[in-house]
Amino acid sequence: MPRRTVYYKPIKSAPKVQEQFEKTIKAMIEENPSFGYRTVAGLLGFNKNTVQRIFQIRHWQVRKRPVGFRPRVQVSPSVASAPDERWATDMCRIWAGRDGWAVLALVIDCHTRELLGWHLSRSGKAKTAESALEQALIARYGCLGRVDEPFLLRSDNGLVFTSRSFTALVRSYGLRQEFITPHTPEQNGIVERVIRTLKEQCVHCTRFETPQHASRSIGEWIHFYNNERPHQALAMATPAEVYENFKLAA
Repeated sequence: MPRRTVYYKPIKSAPKVQEQFEKTIKAMIEENPSFGYRTVAGLLGFNKNTVQRIFQIRHWQVRKRPVGFRPRVQVSPSVASAPDERWATDMCRIWAGRDGWAVLALVIDCHTRELLGWHLSRSGKAKTAESALEQALIARYGCLGRVDEPFLLRSDNGLVFTSRSFTALVRSYGLRQEFITPHTPEQNGIVERVIRTLKEQCVHCTRFETPQHASRSIGEWIHFYNNERPHQALAMATPAEVYENFKLAA
């Protein structure tokens, strides 16, 4: 008679999660649903592999947008090898409550990823972009005046950035403008990406009542972005840390 062989199917126990880690992580992502595990780990000082494991077990991963075919542009990307080598600027619309739409202008350093200047206004005219640029110059140099070493300011070909008023202001401070190819916002990818992050983590999470409310909230988020939020492209450092480290090494 053939011998009967009995096979036992191993039963895996459910993965365990340390409660103190889970509660802290859950509280942060409930407040900031767009944060990924790297950002959470950096802000909390936890091991990123531990945080990633908890994200996977609890199905807390941030859903990524589908990415289709994107042809590469044949121009230099909006990056820089040192601070104040290339800045980038752009504008976007923000819903400001009962007063309707407002326009936000931003200026970013393409090396440190630091948001140096910004201005929110109802008009969206050249003065909005000019105010953001002048705020950036003051933030970096402490005052307004011609820069010692000219550098590039990248933007799209919009009416604001090609206007006589704005181009004259850029020249007066010793900067040189460069424009992306029309209809290729990816050539200004760094500032485009930070605008998307600002909308995901601030604008879309808050119901602004007035432009003043919007301005206050955006200002608080930009301070957080520059000084507290770890940045994956900066090896999980903050933009402010990158700039300070560059100055110390110079």
